[in-house]
Amino acid sequence: MPNHTIVTMQSIPVMYVAGERGRPIAEQAPDAFQRLEAKLASLKGRKFYGLVVDGEYRACVAIAGDEDAATLPHPSWTVQGGKYARDKIADWEAHRDQIGPAMEALRRRPDFDPTRPCVEYYRSRRELLLMAPVR
Repeated sequence: MPNHTIVTMQSIPVMYVAGERGRPIAEQAPDAFQRLEAKLASLKGRKFYGLVVDGEYRACVAIAGDEDAATLPHPSWTVQGGKYARDKIADWEAHRDQIGPAMEALRRRPDFDPTRPCVEYYRSRRELLLMAPVR
């Protein structure tokens, strides 16, 4: 088994924009993020996530503590917490082609939990954390 770091993530309330189901994930993601970011007053200090839920890519941003769920510009949802195996991709914008294969390697772990979605955490422009749920 690859030497992935095991982390425990808390549940994260987010608002999201869904991609167009049926299209390849690599095509859904940029469009969903563009639509998500277009309605945010600022991107500064925000935490962004990407998940695939039943074949649909969800571009997500954590809901800030001072935001009222009733006035959000997008639907809300909760990214389920728990144990995750984590991998990193440095300079991810220049290495987008590595995201799919790295996530597949995480999904092949024998302790992978298919009942929860995998998570992309866009920690910064330089670092992407890929996380697969594990038992």
